[in-house]
Amino acid sequence: MKRIFSDYAYSAAPRSGCWWDETIAAPDWPKHQGELKVDVAIIGGGFTGLSAALHLAKEGVSVAVFEANSPGWGASGRNGGFCCLGGSKLSEATLSRRYGAIEAAGYFQAEKDAVSLVADLLARHEIDADRHSRGETQLAHSKRAMARLRQSVASEGQLHEQHELANLGLGGAFFGGYTTPIGFGLNPRKYLFGLANAAQAEGAKLYQHSPVQKICKIAQGFDLHTPTGHVRASNMLTCTNGYSSEDLPQWMAARYMPTQSTAFVTRVLSQDELQAQGWTSDQIAYDTRNLLHYFRLMPDRRFLFGMRGGLMSSPRAETRIRQKALQDFRRLFPAWASIDVTHIWSGMVCLSRALVPFAGPVPDQAGLFAGFAYHGNGVAMGTYCGRALARMVLGQPSELPLPIKQPPTRFPLGRWRRALMPPAYALLALADL
Repeated sequence: MKRIFSDYAYSAAPRSGCWWDETIAAPDWPKHQGELKVDVAIIGGGFTGLSAALHLAKEGVSVAVFEANSPGWGASGRNGGFCCLGGSKLSEATLSRRYGAIEAAGYFQAEKDAVSLVADLLARHEIDADRHSRGETQLAHSKRAMARLRQSVASEGQLHEQHELANLGLGGAFFGGYTTPIGFGLNPRKYLFGLANAAQAEGAKLYQHSPVQKICKIAQGFDLHTPTGHVRASNMLTCTNGYSSEDLPQWMAARYMPTQSTAFVTRVLSQDELQAQGWTSDQIAYDTRNLLHYFRLMPDRRFLFGMRGGLMSSPRAETRIRQKALQDFRRLFPAWASIDVTHIWSGMVCLSRALVPFAGPVPDQAGLFAGFAYHGNGVAMGTYCGRALARMVLGQPSELPLPIKQPPTRFPLGRWRRALMPPAYALLALADL
């Protein structure tokens, strides 16, 4: 594999303190060995890959998923558990200028449909994933940010002035907020394994510790090599997102940008401690910063807090970003400054150059499809794109809007493209002041 971060980023170290691992045991998928022939081979056992596998298998398609590590090892098993609107980093105005008003509206409808799809899968397959929150609340980190919120409110949402936050149980260093009724929190690992169980029940084969190391195009489709065997498949899906490789397939090179997100959870908080800070709400929430913070009080009364911003990957860099996350948490929630943090971890989110997700066929390579670049919102958008990829393989309408269907262009600088991020993040941080 040719990945653009150091080996440390793909080791067990960044995720070794992941809280979700404590909440549900990983299923014991077999390791792929020998010869296998299937209609569809899927690289990556996260939300996208398992959603695609489920939707293909229930239509009678033979499908196999190849996870390089253990189930839930990647972003799908270590994210913040926000099933919400998102997937792009572009504003409505920018999307409208780039794609036209109709396609922009179609894209935002897709974000809503993605959340609805996860809710439907939870209900249909009776997945108990600790769902909570009625919609999602964005909290203003400055007076200027609050002024922008007032100008951008939608009719279906609700604006909250600063003096109203206390009564809503949203106590912290914020200047107001806005709640959209769409979205909820969940345990991402429980949801992921629920998808896996549903896919297996329909006949999908799931393999762990089975990295695809080589892909060869053959007349009948693809020949995939794992360390202990090979697979022949008529179609192939690449669903590896921020953990992608430059050469699996070669088309992926420089079309994705991994960047880090760090999260932690506190110990269980007492009612007195919740009251002291004034945060008693079960709402999933995030702030208005470009390099945003995201947080929520979970059903077990632990508080989850996360942030974007990690650009390097090494033991020293990991220590720095974890310290920064703790500092920001204590500044935003000062009554909890001495509360113990029991688990802290990090992982990769994925950007595209156009700052929109992609799901579709790889140009000029019949039978090869890819889905990635959810910009930190993979619970809903990854699930949605996985279903869309399954529909494409089946020859059905994908119902994707144009912004998601357009193949992403390459970032400048190729394998050295990470050099673009420090100045970009510096400008975003200045804009947050």
